[in-house]
Amino acid sequence: MKPTSEQPAHDWSRLDAMSAAERRAAALDDPDAQPLTPEAMAAMTRTPQVRVIRRALGLSQEAFAARFHIPLGTLRDWEQGRKDPDAAARAYLVVIGRNPTAVSEALGSAP
Repeated sequence: MKPTSEQPAHDWSRLDAMSAAERRAAALDDPDAQPLTPEAMAAMTRTPQVRVIRRALGLSQEAFAARFHIPLGTLRDWEQGRKDPDAAARAYLVVIGRNPTAVSEALGSAP
């Protein structure tokens, strides 16, 4: 990628000259880039990957939205990372991912 006036060119020679151990030590010295602790990892909630679920079902965005009664704009926002599903929507997506036929049948949608 070519640098722009907003994005300066980087000189990677200092990093290239470091050993793996030196790189790790330098990374750990950065207070803004600390690794996650096990406690922080446990507190995080995993968001279902809507695009992965939809593609596994072989559906377009339009077909997935229609089948599972999700507004198309909302689906696109989730897939493009503009918004995250709330707790209820995350649970709904987990159910769709695990048993899409049952969800379709319950909603009266075509499987």
